[in-house]
Amino acid sequence: MTVATQIKRGISTLSERAADSVNIAAPLAPQELVDIVQIFASSVGWLDRVRPRGDRRWYEPLYSGPEYDVWLISWMPGQSTGFHDHGSSWGAFFVTTGTLEEHRAGEPSLTISAGNVRAFGPDYAHDVRNVSNAPSISIHVYSPPLTEMNRYKLEGDQLIPRMTEASDSETRDGRPNTHKQEPEARIGALSIDEMLAAARTRLQRLSPKDASEAVGKSKSVLVDIRPTSQRALEGCIHGALVVERNVLEWRFDPTSSSRLPVATSHDLQIIVFCSEGYTSSLAAAALQELGLWRATDIVGGIKAWREEGLPIVSSIADVDTHIRPIASE
Repeated sequence: MTVATQIKRGISTLSERAADSVNIAAPLAPQELVDIVQIFASSVGWLDRVRPRGDRRWYEPLYSGPEYDVWLISWMPGQSTGFHDHGSSWGAFFVTTGTLEEHRAGEPSLTISAGNVRAFGPDYAHDVRNVSNAPSISIHVYSPPLTEMNRYKLEGDQLIPRMTEASDSETRDGRPNTHKQEPEARIGALSIDEMLAAARTRLQRLSPKDASEAVGKSKSVLVDIRPTSQRALEGCIHGALVVERNVLEWRFDPTSSSRLPVATSHDLQIIVFCSEGYTSSLAAAALQELGLWRATDIVGGIKAWREEGLPIVSSIADVDTHIRPIASE
């Protein structure tokens, strides 16, 4: 089932009066915000605006007025807000599709599933995450309209202030706003270990056995990104597509003129593997940035596949016969 199909279930046509149906002076109380966000969530006027992004959350304002503003947000697996508050604004958010998880310092996490709403007061600090393996969509309302967000880092059970964001710098197409931050909060270059760890937080990685079963039971595509020399030494997996790493994104982006015939949807599950499962994690994360939200990799690569006793095509002749290479440009 596509994301669009999930959203459309049980939702009526948008009323142009949605933003005017609750006429209460600002600042609005939590229950009043709940009423507003449910009105917007019960419409489909926002449906065609959703543009999931693999690299970060996507968001767009649905309504902005003197008393409150309303935002639409999409969440790919592994995406989160980080700890933040909303300044002096009260707020509420409604999960329309999927599941979100709220974290508060020193408190158990709270799961908010589709059809449920969460309301809060000013200076309320939390971290909202999509920890599931599917996209989520939510609608948020703030009163007075959101003007700032304060960022925090968690140390033990304590939140330490990091930066302040001016929300009026946010743009309709979801581009990052301008941050005003302290020197210690500036983001520097990542090491390769940090980059790898960040990539893996977004992936629902598969064991060799799980990957084998996924390919056998569904239309998942197994993709070998190793160079020719490694394939010759280590053998190959029968039926895997061989796509050189330098053209991987072009071959699987559904909008690319160089895409493979199988790459027709962002819902395609692509299971990448390499020799030991390092390069494949970075490659799968890169595919997620293209909106291929189900992209993932095999833990331990083909070496782990072999260790689990799964079949390997080992000879050079068999490699040439059984794999389907996709040449580099």
